[in-house]
Amino acid sequence: MADQPKTAPKTAEPGRARLSPRKKQRISLAVQYVVLAAVLVGVALYADWASLAQNFAKIDVAEEALPDLFTIALRNTIIYTVGGFVFAFVLGLVLALMRLSQVLPYRWIASVYIEIFRGLPALLIFLMITFLPLALPGFQVPGGTYGQGILGLGLVGAAYQAEVFRAGLQAVPKGQTEAARSLGMSATRAQVTVVIPQAIRMVIPPTTNQFVALLKDSSLVLFLGVSGEYVELAKFGNDLASQFANATPIMVAGLTYLIVTIPLGYLASRLEGRKGRTA
Repeated sequence: MADQPKTAPKTAEPGRARLSPRKKQRISLAVQYVVLAAVLVGVALYADWASLAQNFAKIDVAEEALPDLFTIALRNTIIYTVGGFVFAFVLGLVLALMRLSQVLPYRWIASVYIEIFRGLPALLIFLMITFLPLALPGFQVPGGTYGQGILGLGLVGAAYQAEVFRAGLQAVPKGQTEAARSLGMSATRAQVTVVIPQAIRMVIPPTTNQFVALLKDSSLVLFLGVSGEYVELAKFGNDLASQFANATPIMVAGLTYLIVTIPLGYLASRLEGRKGRTA
């Protein structure tokens, strides 16, 4: 066969050289930074900073919130949250055990509760609690206003906490239970002394996130019609904002939430990171 004529390798046409992936990434980042800077400059030039400060950061209005912001509003927010969290923690653990039970009616009851309270908006739960005295004449929620707020948060939180506990219980190796049974423990004792403590340790990070979620949901207590010494942060800020026709108290209440939620969120992230390293 005749030798095929050799063709010279093609060279990139001038101006059409291919960019390396790293250079493309650098160009993309540069474009994003330029766009972001342009947006920030546009907002800075367009915003009426004097008006914003007057309506959202008025110092003399903020001073009116002190010291009640901490001695009443934040204190009540913590009471509602901690009470609701304890309620949700206990009920959630019971529901998780029921959902994993071999007794079919227990599984049904737990599944129906979890699906209903996870599916309904938390606001509706609080609104229904306000109508309990009408539906059940003579019935009073123990603890009065505090009890109503804790009940609402606990009922909602338990549905989510149950799923957290269920995941933790299922993550405990079955060998732990078998080892406990081989030592002569009953099934109930092995569950209480071996499985549940390990499951609780496993779910500490997501449980911390659940606490943060309940802290924010405590703002729904205002729909119970709380007033005076029972107000929490959201209601407190809203009342002062209406009194002064200024949004500064709402901003102050929001900052107070952040003072609590940001450290807790950071703690949850650290706990999750530590769990990942030890897994």
